[in-house]
Amino acid sequence: MSEIPSIPDAVKRLPWPEQYQALANSAEAPVLKAFYEAGCPSAETPISEVPMVALDFETTGMEAEGHSIVSIGLVPFTLDAIQLNQAKHWVVRPRLPLHQTSVTFHGITHADIDAAPDLSEILEEVFASLNGRIPVVHFRNIERPFLNVALLSRLNEGIRFPVIDTMAIEAHLHPDRQPSFVQRVMGKQSVSIRLADSRKRYGLPHYAAHNALIDAIATAELLQAEILHHFSPQTPIGDLWL
Repeated sequence: MSEIPSIPDAVKRLPWPEQYQALANSAEAPVLKAFYEAGCPSAETPISEVPMVALDFETTGMEAEGHSIVSIGLVPFTLDAIQLNQAKHWVVRPRLPLHQTSVTFHGITHADIDAAPDLSEILEEVFASLNGRIPVVHFRNIERPFLNVALLSRLNEGIRFPVIDTMAIEAHLHPDRQPSFVQRVMGKQSVSIRLADSRKRYGLPHYAAHNALIDAIATAELLQAEILHHFSPQTPIGDLWL
């Protein structure tokens, strides 16, 4: 493998739309060039005007450098509608072996992945849903780093993009979610910001967890509820993305 090019710090400091322009000029992989050329809204754009895509990965573990993606779920949406007719779900063959703990967690077995494609075989389909949209995730330490590492190993290029993290929004809304010892003695309960527990606070229905597509749909619904209850359709996207 040739030396992996690094992204200059000067580019990383640019506003996201300008980063995309610069990266479009330097990207060599066609899927990445098309991704950046599709553009990124300015930070001042109201979230009601921003096309989004809820994204979820199931993986063999929690560390991007030592584990692999085994399934991808995504669904395009806006504040007004979740486009279920455009939802996608793939099981993909990991480059690193499955472990029993991950099989127990997400239910994807060796039999499921034996005939599954490598991520490289479906990249064009995945990016067809990502291009021109802001990814929305629940816990950004999974989707963004795992996709970056996966692309580095296949394309010799990584990826940069902003995300809206519904878990980070819940953490912001509940800064005192872990009660002190005295508060626990007094009966105060901790506040969970896990996906299912966060949805419950908004009266959203319970969905079975750890299916990438179901979790993507659940994340899209959660963001819609968060905006409705705590923000506004006119909230600038730059106030929410990370």
